[in-house]
Amino acid sequence: MNYYLGIDIGATKSHALIADETGQAVGFGTAGPGNHEVVGYDGLIAVLNDITTQAVARAGISRADIAGAGFGVAGYDWPSEREPTLEAIATLGLACPVEAVNDTVIGLLAGASEGWGIAVVMGTGENCWGWDQDRRTGHVTGNGGYFGEFGGSGTVVMRAVQAVSKAWSLRGPQTALTEAFCRKTGAKDADDLLEGIVLERYHLHAGYAPLVFQTAHAGDEVAKKAIAWAGEQLADLAIGVIHQLNFEDREFEIVLTGSLYEGGSLILDPMKNAIWQVAPRAKFVRLNAPPVVGGVLLGMEMGGVNGYAVRERLIETTPRIVKI
Repeated sequence: MNYYLGIDIGATKSHALIADETGQAVGFGTAGPGNHEVVGYDGLIAVLNDITTQAVARAGISRADIAGAGFGVAGYDWPSEREPTLEAIATLGLACPVEAVNDTVIGLLAGASEGWGIAVVMGTGENCWGWDQDRRTGHVTGNGGYFGEFGGSGTVVMRAVQAVSKAWSLRGPQTALTEAFCRKTGAKDADDLLEGIVLERYHLHAGYAPLVFQTAHAGDEVAKKAIAWAGEQLADLAIGVIHQLNFEDREFEIVLTGSLYEGGSLILDPMKNAIWQVAPRAKFVRLNAPPVVGGVLLGMEMGGVNGYAVRERLIETTPRIVKI
């Protein structure tokens, strides 16, 4: 029996998954951040070895039994980062073919029915990568607002705070976001809230994004507009990659990765409508499996196996052993 390793290295958590050639998930490991921008390459090496050791032990195999491995690595954005990333992977001592890609790509592989298309991540930040059928790549920088890339939960909160500031200074309409943020932070009023943000008594981070969605679902028009703006910004990322890959007239899948897509039409309608103006045949699918599944599929490909023949079984069996 051959076994395949998939690894998902993130900025907050990292996972390893092992499956056999039938798509049966047999081993899993988890640890904290491995993104070299957060923990350095020494930290990446430590996390890689930790989660691989866990997964191999649970599977009851050795590293020598692994026939192919795929790595999705947050922070691997540029060609100059390939060599140190592969050097970190080499410390695992695997004797099989390996491949490393940005972590957004393994989300695409896990979610797209045929292993190509575009993935749009709405996490703490935002990212967008795409592959065509020939594995030609399109992507944005993945480095946020300085490069004009918005739409993640952090920027949803930023937009909401801007709306509160505009309401306070009478540059914009009043909004229930003010009361919602005051209640959440314990601020006495809008004055105290804004002063506290400036003086760093209050920290309105990406984790406040669900509160913006709750306020919008309760009917606040300003909150709705903040979320619609985020949807349009995510569409902007996808449209760039659509142009890079010449997908305008093609039928293809856009894989939506991130829990905030559960916000439904508030975020999805503006996003879809903007994308359909450019690529009317685009289809939208929610990622219904842990992204590390895509790492296993990439590992199978490296081992010369068509993982998509067993993809459904892999997706079905993974939740039984994965604790994320």
